[in-house]
Amino acid sequence: MKKDSFSPFDDALAAADLGDPWTHGRGQPPTYAPDYQLLARLLTIPVAAGKGWETGALANGVDSWLSHELRRSRFGVDEVWPRPTRPRVLPRDIALLLERLPKGLADDVRARVANMAAIAPTDAHILGRAYEKQVDVAIARWDRGPELLLSTKTQISSFGKNLSNRFEEAYGDAGNLRGRHPLAAVGFFFVQRATILRDEPEAFERTIDMMRKLRATDASNGYTATGLALIDWHTSDGEVVVELDAVPEDVRPEQFMTKMVTRVLEGTAVSQHVAVRSLIERRNIPVREEDTLV
Repeated sequence: MKKDSFSPFDDALAAADLGDPWTHGRGQPPTYAPDYQLLARLLTIPVAAGKGWETGALANGVDSWLSHELRRSRFGVDEVWPRPTRPRVLPRDIALLLERLPKGLADDVRARVANMAAIAPTDAHILGRAYEKQVDVAIARWDRGPELLLSTKTQISSFGKNLSNRFEEAYGDAGNLRGRHPLAAVGFFFVQRATILRDEPEAFERTIDMMRKLRATDASNGYTATGLALIDWHTSDGEVVVELDAVPEDVRPEQFMTKMVTRVLEGTAVSQHVAVRSLIERRNIPVREEDTLV
């Protein structure tokens, strides 16, 4: 099968443990613990290969990590795009069909589907209120529509110079997506290189302010949640480290994941995403997963 821009991360994702991301007890407020070691390993791949300056390569690593975090929350492997293997976007109906075909036929169809961009594209494109938007991470089904739409951005230099453009785009995208999909969890996740703290502290303060202001203030505009992470590396070995000490708690990835997951659950019935609900509520929910395709 041909490789794509996410292929460099496949082995690291395959070796990663899903585990349990929640650290709270039953009856306590949800507390999420992201796998920052995996984030560092994924982002080290493009940086060590000399592609640290390519924000597209870094962004694909961030997208792969956030998708993995949603799978840790027990959203299904075929529900979350990009998937950990090709094809990255695969309608769940087709995934169920492939599971039910005889193995030989399924392998043949799967190989054909993976090379048909109209059916299984590398990127998910979602129509918003005013225009079509490439969404970096998504959960969607034809019978439910988009349930989670997530945009990611990375910035490793020229922080102050490009910051305004980043947030103008982000604000417009939030209104566009929420205008058509008001029940979906719509998020914005930003990764900056930690050199901003030393080189452009004013730009970092502006970043924090804008991450807060991008959040929804009513039912029709702004993001469900925004999150920020800082990373850094030394050019000698390219090993990435995640640095969060300077990131305020209200914009850290922990609160971002908690809000995104709980918003999806708020927008769906108790018979949907039962495994996700059971894990976050710390109990076995005695409800059968609703699935009209089975």
